[in-house]
Amino acid sequence: MALNIYYDKDADLSRLAGKTVAILGYGSQGHAHAQNLHHSGIRVVVGLRKDSASWAKAEAAGLEVATTADAAAAGDIVMLTLPDELAADIYREDVAPNLQPGNYLAVAHGFNIHFGTVRPAEGVNVFMVAPKGPGHTVRAHYEEGRGVPALVAVAEDPSGDTLAIALAYASGIGAGRAGIIETNFREETETDLFGEQAVLCGGLTQLMQAGYETLVDAGYAPEMAYFECIHEVKLIVDLIYENGVANMRYSVSNTAEYGDFKSGPRVIDEGVRERMREVLADIQTGRFARDFIEESRSGNISFNAMRKQAAEHPMEAVGARLRGLMPWLAEKPLVDREKN
Repeated sequence: MALNIYYDKDADLSRLAGKTVAILGYGSQGHAHAQNLHHSGIRVVVGLRKDSASWAKAEAAGLEVATTADAAAAGDIVMLTLPDELAADIYREDVAPNLQPGNYLAVAHGFNIHFGTVRPAEGVNVFMVAPKGPGHTVRAHYEEGRGVPALVAVAEDPSGDTLAIALAYASGIGAGRAGIIETNFREETETDLFGEQAVLCGGLTQLMQAGYETLVDAGYAPEMAYFECIHEVKLIVDLIYENGVANMRYSVSNTAEYGDFKSGPRVIDEGVRERMREVLADIQTGRFARDFIEESRSGNISFNAMRKQAAEHPMEAVGARLRGLMPWLAEKPLVDREKN
């Protein structure tokens, strides 16, 4: 099945003229959406709790800020960039009472719509614009005149123009510069969760940590282990990002390429693939979503314990020392916690 891919030429930003876009949340995605739309000439209001530490950050960026409920009431388009585990409760309390028929409810990830924890009323248009990159990258690329590709999907379309509005929104945050790919909520949600867990976040970090520990346990210097198994990952990924895996293999030594073919399948074997299928099944059945939401409602005790344990791993201290030798890394960070 051929994918529909749209660009700025296929989007009409004027469809957002005269409309107010309420961005609920000002985290990784929220700050990027709000600032990019604002600089694209769209009226934006950011919705936050009164006691949110992000309130001052959003105002410092020149954005209008209101309570979540007031922002939802003001918005013709209400975009949820809230944490997945909190979105349903906030939607029920602050958003649903303020949505009118003909309004547009948007999400930056399909989690709550797909798993049914958010159920918009009849007459409300529902769409998704999901950038395929962290919000800090979405913002940085926009400022540089580039864009991060995004996925777009429509769940409810009573007004008949929801895809056009979604494309305009995606163009406003810079995605039309790189490509806006049409999909559906199920596909986006399940592939996104799987990619994060099995490869991008879970799989990759565990692979790096296991490699680091294997070398250190064998008596090699922690600094050498960090460089070889963690630091250089970016150099390899950049080559793949630029022009595919074959491009990376062309660029590395013959020794590295031969070792890739010989040893890679020994590490990532059929047992790993079987466990990946188990991870995917947990996502498809909704088990992961239920466990995640329950963890949040129970106070994140296990989640916070895992965070603490991971942050205290020796490789973090080794990495901090080595990054101190490369001060240029801090000159223009993707993540500036004082601003976003």
